[in-house]
Amino acid sequence: MKLNELKSILESQPEKFPRFILPDGDQIPAHFHLTEVGHVAKNFIDCGGTSRKTESSVLQFWVSDRDTDHRLSAGKMAGILALGDRVLPHDDLEVEVEYDDYAISQFPITGFEASGDHLDFTMTTKHTDCLAKEKCGVGDNACASEPEAAACC
Repeated sequence: MKLNELKSILESQPEKFPRFILPDGDQIPAHFHLTEVGHVAKNFIDCGGTSRKTESSVLQFWVSDRDTDHRLSAGKMAGILALGDRVLPHDDLEVEVEYDDYAISQFPITGFEASGDHLDFTMTTKHTDCLAKEKCGVGDNACASEPEAAACC
């Protein structure tokens, strides 16, 4: 989901409460705090030598053990996202939620559904991948004996 879409959903139903559904079906606890709105730009070279760049907006959620009565409304969350305009180059960025359960993980938001007093946002996992499969000899049309395969992986 793009940041501009998330903002639009939150602003259109400011009295509701956002819920974030983890890939295993569990929810981030309802008393989460949105502690950071960030812009992440990653410049890198894949194992085949191709330069690449990705950008996203990362929203860090923190859950307090003491503040269990806290509830962030959609309107309040939209206001915090608006503060992020100072550091975000634009709002056409993919959104990832950074959450610490037993390890810090980032979850892309993949869907949305209104449900009673809540706005349910579903999230998925991120995975590593070889971005140069053809050159590394692991793609459908690649041959591991090609000379380029020796240069990567």
